[in-house]
Amino acid sequence: MLLAGGIAPAAYSSASSVEGGPASRVAASAPRITTVARPLGGKVVVIDPGHQLGNHNFPAKINRLVPAGGFKKPCNTTGTATNGGYPEATLTWRVARNVKRRLERLGATVRMTRHSNRQDRWGPCVDARGRAGNRIPADAKLSIHGDGSTVSGAHGFHVIAPTDRRPWTHDIYRSSKRLAVATRAGLKGERLSVANYIAGGDGLDFRSDLGTLNLSNVPTVMVELGNMRSAVDARRMTSRHGRATYAAGLVAGLRRFLG
Repeated sequence: MLLAGGIAPAAYSSASSVEGGPASRVAASAPRITTVARPLGGKVVVIDPGHQLGNHNFPAKINRLVPAGGFKKPCNTTGTATNGGYPEATLTWRVARNVKRRLERLGATVRMTRHSNRQDRWGPCVDARGRAGNRIPADAKLSIHGDGSTVSGAHGFHVIAPTDRRPWTHDIYRSSKRLAVATRAGLKGERLSVANYIAGGDGLDFRSDLGTLNLSNVPTVMVELGNMRSAVDARRMTSRHGRATYAAGLVAGLRRFLG
């Protein structure tokens, strides 16, 4: 039983509980136990770590065309990498696992679109990623990526949300925009810079060509954590502390959106 304010009652003996009696002294000296805050209890979040480490080993499988929301696209791609060879698939996997741990500590149920980061695995395809969470239905879906721009000096993150495309995204484009704004705020709260080379300089982009977004029936965004070809972004992406910073920002954004 919990008392008002979430305080668990102290253990009482069968002795007299009259004020000043032995039982009251036992109760007064007992430690006060509080419940752990679970602000995201009951919420379901889908986390989509972009690509798969072994995609490049399965060209026939990842190049086959799949539905992407009124058109078809290749199942998946190999993803990009830092100039030092650190793969996008590994970045997204490690950040996603960090996000998952943080969300679960807050009480959320987390569903991942892939469960490994291995050279002998591929996929899942963008249509499967896009539909992930639809049947639950999830409260939000976050697809995590890293960009590979070769524009000189390009750095910083941007968040991509779906445009309004009937019948594909008309039901979620408004809520997805709110999720995008919340995600941007969460990342900026960790002092991460918005992209200086794309998305108009405000960190928000809206696209109609991504199956991962088009096939979703729940609020969804894709975040490009930064430009993996940037030396500044690459240093953060390849460090444990840097990846934890990204994860903290993403979780802050999800908390802001989910309330």
